[in-house]
Amino acid sequence: MYRIITVEREFGSGAGEIACELSVRLGWKLWDHTLTEEIAKVAHVDCSDVERHEERVDSTFRRLANVFWRGSYERSMSMSDEQAFDADCFVATGQRVMKEAAAAGNCVIVGRGAPYFLREQPGTFHVFLYAPRAEKLRRLQVIGKSEKEAGNLVDTIDRDRIIFVKHYFGADWPTRSLYHLMINTAIGNDNVISTILNTMHSLEKKSATNLTDFPQTPQNEVQSHR
Repeated sequence: MYRIITVEREFGSGAGEIACELSVRLGWKLWDHTLTEEIAKVAHVDCSDVERHEERVDSTFRRLANVFWRGSYERSMSMSDEQAFDADCFVATGQRVMKEAAAAGNCVIVGRGAPYFLREQPGTFHVFLYAPRAEKLRRLQVIGKSEKEAGNLVDTIDRDRIIFVKHYFGADWPTRSLYHLMINTAIGNDNVISTILNTMHSLEKKSATNLTDFPQTPQNEVQSHR
């Protein structure tokens, strides 16, 4: 049975809103900005420190700020803070926090490299959300971004994510083989959520049937249907 959903997304596709509604319908915990707060707590730094290093590559790639999570402007940080909490620390701490969240179960985790950190976690359902450029610009302008700002964010953030995933996981982004579903959010939030829930429930039923028919073959568990 699925107890964790990871929601990876193109920037501007509306995934944060969709994940929030999904968690409400399921009665599960949402790990979105809460994840930033928890990483900061574990690392003993401010949330602003975490936001500056959220899934970005440091060193020669320091200009790639707020990679997966980026939705706010960079803030100033003293050199001592940067030395205390860098991208490597973000990845290590993020993995630890996500593993603990997954162990507790009944949660929806947005971005932050979750499908990579939890790719071997049993009972995890992975979703990737994308949208046409026009749809992403529309969604961003609805939440107050100017047309110019929305275009700049759409053009840069996903490019930064590609570099981050290649650097830390040696993979192409998005890694299609990780996901159970890849959905175009232009079909509307309700349709996206219904598709996710219906597919999850269908795979759970199929897995239960397989386990009944072949009780001695653990490879028939849900995760084999990716």
